[in-house]
Amino acid sequence: MNKIAQFHKVSFAQFEESWKDSFPDTTSDEIRKIYDEIKLPCRATKGSAGYDFFSPIDFTLKPGETIKIPTGIRVFIEPDWVLNIFPRSGLGFKFRLQMNNTVGIIDSDYFNSDNEGHIFVKLTNDTNEGKTVSVARGTGMVQGIFMQYGITIDDNVVQIRNGGFGSTTK
Repeated sequence: MNKIAQFHKVSFAQFEESWKDSFPDTTSDEIRKIYDEIKLPCRATKGSAGYDFFSPIDFTLKPGETIKIPTGIRVFIEPDWVLNIFPRSGLGFKFRLQMNNTVGIIDSDYFNSDNEGHIFVKLTNDTNEGKTVSVARGTGMVQGIFMQYGITIDDNVVQIRNGGFGSTTK
């Protein structure tokens, strides 16, 4: 098995800034408690491909509701690898909990971005059965799978990333 990545927490300052953007009414003391309890993603079993990302808070989404969650996580990834973020299978199957961008793509050079490569997830309860979904703090909400990728023979990109969403198409 290739060992090509390592999860880390972002700094508290980065987490606090991101958290206040998503949840502006949270106090610094509450943010510190959430940050201190963040669990790094891990696999549940030896045969698991996915690394579970754990919810830093309890949340409930009624049909059609969306939440943007700063995970407090960043990941160092070797070149030629990418981390894909998917909904957890059970939450997607039972409740139709979906990632807003369908699949999150975490490139290896995102780790060194100005925001420390902070990974966010934006989830929507996309049920067509009227189900409300609740996720408890500390339980898995999404899963990340590392995949190797290739490039075209004539590729000669030299640009360097600095940012997250949309930063590579500016």
